[in-house]
Amino acid sequence: FFGLEIIANQVTFSHRDGGGSPSLFYLLVSLGRNHHATFALPDVQAGLDYSLGAMVYISGRVLEHSVCPWLNGERLIIA
Repeated sequence: FFGLEIIANQVTFSHRDGGGSPSLFYLLVSLGRNHHATFALPDVQAGLDYSLGAMVYISGRVLEHSVCPWLNGERLIIA
């Protein structure tokens, strides 16, 4: 299975992805203009810089994750 999702200017509340195998990793790419977001991983008590150009590999079914509100700019995520 292969899928592509585009998320534009949305806060992503804390969740685990329901589909897929726990051994699958998703590549999330942060694009947009002039934004400074944080990618939160509550299970491991981490907050990662999720600014323009950031890429994160995550097993979304295993780790709870979210994107906190950001102050300005536009945000586009390819997942």
